Amino acid sequence: MSPTNNVPATPPVRPEYERELPPFVEAPIERGVPFTTQLWRQTWLRKTLIIIALTVIWELIARYQDNDLLLPTFTAAARAFIADVANGELLSRVGLSLVVLLQGYVAGIVLAFLLTTLAISTQIGRDLLSTLTAMFNPLPAIALLPLALLWFGLGSGSLVFVLVHSVLWPLSLNIFAGFQSVPDTLRMAGRNYGLKGMRYVLQILVPAALPSILSGLKIGWAFAWRTLIAAELVFGASSGRGGLGWYIFQNRNELYTDRVFAGLALVIVIGLVVENVVFATLERITIRRWGQVR
Repeated sequence: MSPTNNVPATPPVRPEYERELPPFVEAPIERGVPFTTQLWRQTWLRKTLIIIALTVIWELIARYQDNDLLLPTFTAAARAFIADVANGELLSRVGLSLVVLLQGYVAGIVLAFLLTTLAISTQIGRDLLSTLTAMFNPLPAIALLPLALLWFGLGSGSLVFVLVHSVLWPLSLNIFAGFQSVPDTLRMAGRNYGLKGMRYVLQILVPAALPSILSGLKIGWAFAWRTLIAAELVFGASSGRGGLGWYIFQNRNELYTDRVFAGLALVIVIGLVVENVVFATLERITIRRWGQVR
């Protein structure tokens, strides 16, 4: 508004002008990404190349040392592996180990879920979880095997006991950390919908904390798998039947080093399959699909 006559000021009219543009030149069409670059972007290919490089190094070192008793070649271990898979011995050993592993793993998951549910609900539960994890999480599971043999006898019960111990505490810590990281807005939304108790945990806390839960499941699996193999190396035969760790121990006593490496290779293969197939698929159809992780 003008301060003198209260008439709106008219903005000045900008003069029109033309701008000369450079002549159009066709830009070169960008070619597609080279095929080799596309291949290198494949994660499975890079991991496969790493495994191949490790096996080549193994073969060269074994041939240079030239002592099959200390370090057999990769080809010798592969022949032993194929032979024992063909006659069914390795597969039966793996089956026995996996049955015991699943029993201890599932029991540890159930106990960890119950313990963390109690911890997220009550103060005494939080104090209980904090005290128990501080006491037992640093304790190696294999150190409890002598007590387990006294309590549960010479059978799979002893192995299940140490497996539960190896899974329970790291999984409980991950689940509880995931529950605590759930945003307050989601908590209030669940309360507004009238969710309480187990419904509140299952419908609000578990989906929001799923990345931490899956991380705890992977850690618990790794702890359980290596604890089982170590326990079977000490004691793994029940009624004349032993698992994969006992297979390794028995062949070491008989100086079949190629079969020892075949058993160790199968331990590694099972770990790779569970990590890169089972858990990777579970992550892809849940937290990655829902945008909870990058």
